[in-house]
Amino acid sequence: MRGFLLPLLAGAAAGVLSGFGVGGGTLLLVYLTAFAGLDQHLAQGINLLYFLPAALLSLPAHVKNGYIERRALGPAIAAGLCCAALAAWAATALDVGLLRRLFGGFLVVIGLWELFGQRRG
Repeated sequence: MRGFLLPLLAGAAAGVLSGFGVGGGTLLLVYLTAFAGLDQHLAQGINLLYFLPAALLSLPAHVKNGYIERRALGPAIAAGLCCAALAAWAATALDVGLLRRLFGGFLVVIGLWELFGQRRG
């Protein structure tokens, strides 16, 4: 039972964050690499597969409540697809140790930004 509980809790927390639209996949990556012991590349692949159904289930509620800025959608999608392709190519070429350090640094920067960043409105 214990081997089942932590993945269940990580999946539930990632699902809640994904529903909010704020990084459930990031939490899932941390769980998979730090606690489940998976290789960073493997965890990223799992995260990509996780993201698709999570986004599809979350999106209708955000659209219904008017939380989609349609004018920004096209440029954001175009830039996101181009950068995702380049980053996927780079990530598969990078050493796993370097990739883990870059991801850790990213988490630290985002955490500090959230703690000390200027609040709007």
